[in-house]
Amino acid sequence: MGVNPLPWVLRGRRFQLDVPTLRVAFAQVSTTGFAAVQADLPVGLAPHEYVALLREFGLSPCPGYFSADMTTDRAGTVERARRHAGTQVGLGLAHVFLACRLADVRFARPAVGADHDAGRLATVIENVAATAEAIRAEGAVPCLHPHVGSWIETEPEVRAVLDSIGPSVLAFGPDTGHLFWAGMDPATIMGEYSDRIAGVHLKDVHASARESALSRGADYLAATHEQALWTEPGSGDVDLDAAVDAVPADFAGWFVIEVDVPDGATPLESTKRSARWVARQPRLSMSGGPDTPTEQSRD
Repeated sequence: MGVNPLPWVLRGRRFQLDVPTLRVAFAQVSTTGFAAVQADLPVGLAPHEYVALLREFGLSPCPGYFSADMTTDRAGTVERARRHAGTQVGLGLAHVFLACRLADVRFARPAVGADHDAGRLATVIENVAATAEAIRAEGAVPCLHPHVGSWIETEPEVRAVLDSIGPSVLAFGPDTGHLFWAGMDPATIMGEYSDRIAGVHLKDVHASARESALSRGADYLAATHEQALWTEPGSGDVDLDAAVDAVPADFAGWFVIEVDVPDGATPLESTKRSARWVARQPRLSMSGGPDTPTEQSRD
C-alpha cells in the first residue's frame, strides 16, 4: 500500500516537484501510517539520493508514473520511457504506471471522448505498444493507466488498447476514479481484465460533482477544483470495496491511494482520512509492499 503525494505537489495543471516540497510532503505522510509513496523524482535527483530522502522519514518508494503524448515522436517517447523505467528499476521497483498525456481538446471537454478519431487511436496503440516494450526491456512491467483528459479515456478506448496489445507486453494499472469519471463501473472492467492487473490506483469521486461538471461542460481544472470532484476513499460514490474485490486474491502488486485535490482541509488531513479508510479494509495493509528499495540504487 502506497500513497501519491499529489496533494502537496499538484498546482493546477503543473507540478511543484522539488526537494523542499517533497520534504514537507514526506514529513507529513510519515505521521499518517503510510510506509511508501509514489516514486516520481525531481529533475536532477539520482535514484540513490531519492531513496536517501525517503529514508530520512522512514518511507520507501512505490511504482511511479510515466506519461507521453503517444501521437507523435515515438522515438523520443520510447527513449524517455526507457530512462524512466531504468530509474524505477534502480529504486528496486518492478512496475510503471503508463499513461497517455492529457490532450487540450479533452482537457476542455473531459470524460466524454471528445474528438474521437479511429486513426489517431490506432497511432496511440502503436506508440503505447512500443513504449511498453521499452519499459519491459529495462526489467519493469508497464501497467496501462487510463486517464480522463487523455486519448485513452472512454471504455471503448481502454478496451481497444488492452485488446490490441497482448498481456505479455502490457499489464493493466486501473485508476478507480478515472474509470468512474469516464462513465465506467470500475469493478466491472477490472473484473474482466483482472488477470492483467499489476497495480491499482484507488481514488474516489463525488458523483454529484461529476454530474454537475458534465452538465455544465466544465473543463478538467474546473471539474476537479471548482466542482470538488475528487475525494478521499470512502467519502465518495465509487464502490471501492467491489473494485478491490475484483482484484485476484493472489494479487501481489501495489495499491496506491491517490487524491489529486484534497477534500480534506489540508493535504495532511486528507492523507489521514485515506489512512483511516485503509485501516478498515481487510485486504489492504499499510506495512509496505512487494517491491523493496535496493541498497545500491543506480545513479
